[in-house]
Amino acid sequence: MGNISIIEKVENAIDEIRPYLIADGGDIKVVSVDNKNIVNLELLGSCEKCPISDMTLKNGVEETIKKHAPEIKGINSINS
Repeated sequence: MGNISIIEKVENAIDEIRPYLIADGGDIKVVSVDNKNIVNLELLGSCEKCPISDMTLKNGVEETIKKHAPEIKGINSINS
């Protein structure tokens, strides 16, 4: 499969969960991966103001990203 970048791994993880977010009227965008391997995400649509978005990020998004890219140390929402 070649040498896949961290950002590609993160995007693949997001693509896996994106249908669930879109079904609820939301979406998520990868903004960057910093030099400490923290993924900065932007919540879009209904995810932006959802009261349980923090729980979704921790339990769903972060877990899925780490499954695809174990080198990731954590995630950060830039709009929370």
